[in-house]
Amino acid sequence: MTNASGLRLASDIGGTFTDTVLMHDGAVLATTKTLTTHAAPAEGALVGATRVLGEAGLHFDAVDGMVHGTTLATNALIERRGARVATVCTAGFRDILEIGYERRYSQYDINLRKPDLLVPRHRSLSVDERVSVRGEVLRPLTDAAIDAVIVQLDALEAEAVAVCLLHSYANPQHEEKLADAVQRRRPGLHVSLSSAVSPEAREFDRLCTTVANAYIQPLMSGYLHDFDRRFNEAGLGCAVLMMTAGGGMCTLDTAARFPIRLVESGPAGGALLAERIARQLQLPHALSFDMGGTTAKLCLIDGTPQRARQFEIARQARFIKGSGMPVRIPVIDMIEIGAGGGSIASIDRLGRLQLGPESAGSEPGPVAFDRGGVSPTVTDADLTLGYLDPTRFAEGRLTLNTDKARRVIADQIAPSLDLAGADAAARAAYGISRVVDENMASAARMHAVESGKHLGVRTMIVFGGNGPLHATRVARAAGVDRIVVPPDPSVGSALGFLHAPVSFEIVRSQYGLLDTLDLDTVNHLFDELIGDARTVVDAGAPGAAVDVSRIAYLRYHGQGHEIEIALPDRPLRDTDLGAVRNAFDTAYAAQYSRPVPGMQIEILNWSVTVRTRALDEASERQAATDAATHSTPNGTTTTLRCDLNDTPVEALVVNRDALTPGHRITGPALVVEPQTTTLVSADFGAEVDAFGNLVLTREAR
Repeated sequence: MTNASGLRLASDIGGTFTDTVLMHDGAVLATTKTLTTHAAPAEGALVGATRVLGEAGLHFDAVDGMVHGTTLATNALIERRGARVATVCTAGFRDILEIGYERRYSQYDINLRKPDLLVPRHRSLSVDERVSVRGEVLRPLTDAAIDAVIVQLDALEAEAVAVCLLHSYANPQHEEKLADAVQRRRPGLHVSLSSAVSPEAREFDRLCTTVANAYIQPLMSGYLHDFDRRFNEAGLGCAVLMMTAGGGMCTLDTAARFPIRLVESGPAGGALLAERIARQLQLPHALSFDMGGTTAKLCLIDGTPQRARQFEIARQARFIKGSGMPVRIPVIDMIEIGAGGGSIASIDRLGRLQLGPESAGSEPGPVAFDRGGVSPTVTDADLTLGYLDPTRFAEGRLTLNTDKARRVIADQIAPSLDLAGADAAARAAYGISRVVDENMASAARMHAVESGKHLGVRTMIVFGGNGPLHATRVARAAGVDRIVVPPDPSVGSALGFLHAPVSFEIVRSQYGLLDTLDLDTVNHLFDELIGDARTVVDAGAPGAAVDVSRIAYLRYHGQGHEIEIALPDRPLRDTDLGAVRNAFDTAYAAQYSRPVPGMQIEILNWSVTVRTRALDEASERQAATDAATHSTPNGTTTTLRCDLNDTPVEALVVNRDALTPGHRITGPALVVEPQTTTLVSADFGAEVDAFGNLVLTREAR
């Protein structure tokens, strides 16, 4: 799929819109946005794919490859629409979920709500067995113990089972034996093993990850089967690959086994697009900003997207660590908040204006959609402020009702803010805009601070259906002065899918001290991990050339968190250990100011990533050059509310397809394209670069 030749299709199902892109030889042939059909998400995806192929005069049998990403796994976890799960742990450890980290995420909050970890205590089972931290069998798993567990599962009417036995990452024998027996005798029961889903130390995190996988596995397996069936019946002859949270791709079979890897798969595609553009424009530091209809996502890009080994799902308290369900999988690290075009505006009990996280979605959608919506949203506010052309929204297939949007804001928001008069709706809409933009800017600042990084030196790369419309407002609040809006920004995540490698990452715990490391054992472990990951990659890209990266996670003896250190792509030798130590000391000093001399260094986890080799993109790394002449494009004018001072102003309106490299625009202006609109605020100027990107720069005032 990383090959630029052939006809390729990408489908990204979001909370409000489903984005579809058709590409050939690296060039975009057609794109479209269709409303997401929540009852049958594959139906909306098929409509979008049929539309872009029809525009290109092609049929499904001409497609050489397809990549799909979806929010279904994420939404199922957030909305608690999964299976009835039971857990099986080692005898004496059934309360792992109840105990957690043995701390409150907000110590002095008397109304604290604990995270919902999906499995109540009465469905937490145990089995008599024991394996040591080194993988030695201390107490065998007997057939009688397995029989007792199956009887209990039947009594609980469980639909899925999460098996997490003590130290199974070191020896999965007992988990596999239990799974074989359950699947043989109860073939309809979905079984997730921690030794396969997340073979790492830290029992609570490992169990939570396995529970989340089991919880969504029946739903996702059925969905993936339905998606594949619908597209095959339509004539698609190639395999469908799934985007993963870590920025790679895998087959439908792998996705069905490990659906937890699909959480945040859509936003990962957007981060990959931002990485590609940053490399193309030689930007060392960037911030990707993706605002859709339901959520906004921000990711730090420093050569590559920032990555993480753990994140939390469905936090009870926004931005507070420990208030959600921890999941340990490879993931592109980003912050996501409930801020999109469909985010609902309301007044809280203290009379304050607030936005989201609830969203009108696509059913019924914002009031302006005229599909039965009754609550004011961000899109209604943008329309009221004059930022959207009601006749050209969503490729002109959806005419917005301006009167209804103004009326719902005037009726539900303006009175509570003591706003009256002819411009009450516009002033209330301005307040909605300011609040949602500040929410997104605040999330960006917090994410940067938590990562020890600064936003002021970064260029914001913007995409998503609503990203270009809000980019200048968010950038101003976040302290960012330069913005890049690439071509076809509204389908940015789907575009990113088409540039992703087929890849798979496996992390496994195996403890050792750096000074006494058994290299034969480590190298044997790497051989196993590479073989397992290569099997997954070969299934998605048979015979493709691959790159292999090896990682060790090191810490000083007794510490609780590790630092990632890259290893040579070959078997380790004694002569490598000094370089590994130096690399750890350097990385530790960069994070904590100085290394700690004389401390033993221990290694907890080892990681392997196998990915298809990227194309040589030297031709894309050329620096963007200015066109020979600069000019202002022709356009019309409209009246909108200035986002700086909430006053009516006259703004230029230009079509993006009329812009060529060298065109310059002075704000306020609207750059309109079929699927989105870019607002050039009064304190910004815009210019089209040699790659067709719209580059917005904040002007000194």
